[in-house]
Amino acid sequence: MVIIVMGVSGAGKTTIGSLLARRLNWIFRDGDEFHPSANVDKMKSGIPLTDTDRGPWLKAIHEFAVGSSNGGQSAVIACSALKEEYRQTLRGSLKEVLFVHLAGSPELLAQRIANRTDHFMPPTLLSSQLATLEAPSDAMVIDIVHPPEEIVGEIIQRMRIAGSI
Repeated sequence: MVIIVMGVSGAGKTTIGSLLARRLNWIFRDGDEFHPSANVDKMKSGIPLTDTDRGPWLKAIHEFAVGSSNGGQSAVIACSALKEEYRQTLRGSLKEVLFVHLAGSPELLAQRIANRTDHFMPPTLLSSQLATLEAPSDAMVIDIVHPPEEIVGEIIQRMRIAGSI
């Protein structure tokens, strides 16, 4: 199984994804690791990525997910996955993919981004990400207002109820 923890910048994808993977004893990868340097440079400069920029990045994440699945390992991946077409690329032919959408108010997201010192994504790109976001109809939606441990506990509880784990 592959879980993709998705949402805009500042939602806590890396924090929640890595904690969830530890709790499940699954592997974790941050989608940011798959960005080519040209994408990172654009974002650092405050330039939003285009669909063309995102294509190879999404395919690389999908290939990792397929490799994990084919290798018999479940994985948690943190990835913005803002549009339905991106999620379809990430899912591809994989049968067991769960999207967990971390959602929060624009104010909370902006505050979190402003407080970060170790990330390449500038606060100025939040509005473009929110404008690009197509809320998924088939994802588990989690409000980010709660502490990470509670969020992960809720995800695991909902997965157990659904029979996913």
